[in-house]
Amino acid sequence: MSFREDHELHGRRFGRNLGVALTLVVFIGIVFGLTVVKVTRGDYEPENARIQN
Repeated sequence: MSFREDHELHGRRFGRNLGVALTLVVFIGIVFGLTVVKVTRGDYEPENARIQN
């Protein structure tokens, strides 16, 4: 029992899917990075939650 060789369309589809996946991972990484920076700087707190002197 032998497997048939993949059609060239499958190779192009895999390349396109890989590009979309990498783009999505980069986008998620940017959003995660921005979130981490905002949280560590304390920019996420509402104005009325801060202690006022």
